Amino acid sequence: MKFHSSSVTIRAKRVLLMLVLPLILAPGSLSAEDSPRKPVVLTERARKLHQQCLVIDGHNDLPWTMRQKAASSFKQADISKPQPKFHTDIPRLKQGNVGAQFWSAYVPSETRLERRAAHETLEQIDLIHRMIKRYPETFEMASTADDIERIHKSGKIASMIGVEGGHSIENSLSLLRVFYGLGVRYMTLTHSDSLDWADSATDDAKNKGLSPFGEEVVLTMNRLGMLVDISHVSPETMEDVLRVSKAPIIASHSSARAIADHARNVPDEILKKMKQNGGVVMVNYFSGFVVPESARQMTEMFNVRRELKQKYPNETEFNREYNRWKSSHKMKPGTIHDVVDHIDHIAKVAGVEHVGIGSDFDGVSTLPQQLEDVSTYPLITQALLDRGYTDQQIKQIMGQNLMRVLRQAEQVSKTLQQQPEE
Repeated sequence: MKFHSSSVTIRAKRVLLMLVLPLILAPGSLSAEDSPRKPVVLTERARKLHQQCLVIDGHNDLPWTMRQKAASSFKQADISKPQPKFHTDIPRLKQGNVGAQFWSAYVPSETRLERRAAHETLEQIDLIHRMIKRYPETFEMASTADDIERIHKSGKIASMIGVEGGHSIENSLSLLRVFYGLGVRYMTLTHSDSLDWADSATDDAKNKGLSPFGEEVVLTMNRLGMLVDISHVSPETMEDVLRVSKAPIIASHSSARAIADHARNVPDEILKKMKQNGGVVMVNYFSGFVVPESARQMTEMFNVRRELKQKYPNETEFNREYNRWKSSHKMKPGTIHDVVDHIDHIAKVAGVEHVGIGSDFDGVSTLPQQLEDVSTYPLITQALLDRGYTDQQIKQIMGQNLMRVLRQAEQVSKTLQQQPEE
């Protein structure tokens, strides 16, 4: 049978489209190797798309920076004006089109040794409330997903609080409930040190995951409607949380261990289970967790830091020696592409519905090129477009996934609260 040449051409085009279309629609259809590693250039299309996104960042350490660099005083550091020594200020938040932010109430793990953890965490929570009250035209406290939507539509940045480290509750479920009442909507179960009830990724194990009290903490958070955050915890703790939690969980500022082999990142076996749980891994920007070479160096840094702490109990001497070590071990910053590699990997392993953004701005020392501060979120949108993500997938990554998790956690809380407390 003979075919007219134009019919052959049309049929060939159709076949080609059938082969190519699934690749176009697949998340991250361009691999890290195939995608260009040149600087990302923001297009008008990406700019408009980014403006349509509800951008939610899972972790910003501005409150700690304010404590360390400005004596917790917004007179000393007025963030309504540019603060070039910070990663965060209001003009740059607006440039980045940030719609909602989890502000970190962090205090070091060592504060638990002197029973100062809860006290200092309350000071950080107070600082966040003072910031929102001082800049009411920019920020408003949010308690629910509906609050976030309403506040975002009003043109303000919806603000929630995340307590970074279970040491802050000093083994007290009562304090956990108090924190929830003050606006805390997630708690990272550990920070850098293992606790009596949960093991850290960067310390020796005490419990091989969660202790019975640790399981009680998770269930109490479920009942409250507080998100359980597995950033900083060991893989065994992650496994236990996934087994125990009745609500979707988050990793508020973690990346993919398969891309950069650091204990702070999430292994693939957990990513697969996050898909079953319905949770979200919010990708960290810190070069030491996203650049493979820098991640190896960070692993060494954690060990050195712990050794120096034991050798130099005096804080001044420790800081002197630790800074000396860091000055001779400069970290490779990497680029925006290193961060997008992690987004890409999590989207492929767990699904695009289970990845978000958790920058760790103002909590880290080194950031990749083109992600130096909170004004740069639109470049992530552009980089994802460049890799073949659809508009809807980008909206999911930027904030919709986290909104879904919040709503599901709220629903679990309502169900649990209808049951008698054990």
